[in-house]
Amino acid sequence: MEKIQSPFSNAAELALAARHEIIKMTSVAKASHVASALSVVDILSTLYAGSADISPSKLGDPDRDIVILSKGHSASALYSVLALQGFFPIEWLADYCKNDAPLGGHVTFKGVPGVELSTGSLGHGLPYGLGIAMSRKKSGVSGRVFVVLSDGECDEGTVWESALLAQQYSLDNLIVIIDRNRLQSLTSTENTVALEPFADKWSAFNWDVLTVDGHSHDNLRKALVKSKRPLCVIADTVKGKGVSFMENTI
Repeated sequence: MEKIQSPFSNAAELALAARHEIIKMTSVAKASHVASALSVVDILSTLYAGSADISPSKLGDPDRDIVILSKGHSASALYSVLALQGFFPIEWLADYCKNDAPLGGHVTFKGVPGVELSTGSLGHGLPYGLGIAMSRKKSGVSGRVFVVLSDGECDEGTVWESALLAQQYSLDNLIVIIDRNRLQSLTSTENTVALEPFADKWSAFNWDVLTVDGHSHDNLRKALVKSKRPLCVIADTVKGKGVSFMENTI
């Protein structure tokens, strides 16, 4: 019998359990992007442990909060958190990346409860989230839209086009959280396409901007409050966090 996990209310406990699941499922599948999943899992755990108003019982609620993991290569982190929070049976994790299994190597919407958008082609999550936030503003729907980006993803022009539109339409229901682990592909973000001064760029687009420790659940929770403008939370993280030989390595 497949098991539906009892949900965690504590983000730290959820993140620790998710890290164990990430390592297990990616090891069995011989899959990649493990370190990227470990850098973002504290962000996702904070969202799904209460900062975002979303649960398995609210999936059909039009007022629910929306969470989009735009850095879809970190699918194992999202799948682990969703399974641990009871969105689907935890046994599904054992079949990660297998042929005909529901959980693909990048975030997959089809047949996976709790996933709002298939992602992996970087730069698409924020435009999609922007559209939802605009629609909700026009129709009076109250839920917020959280979009989790990688820092390297911010090389994409669609991110900045969306940032312009968000402030133009005063989308105070749109929150971007950036997994700022400072590494992408084969080198650092600053050697690839320099992002700094990163916070100043978002501020120049008339967003409220906060920079926090991306592994502090308390700091993340305090940052993810309602704002009068679009909100960008730059979460400083460590790639491979929690596994010593993976930390801060390409």
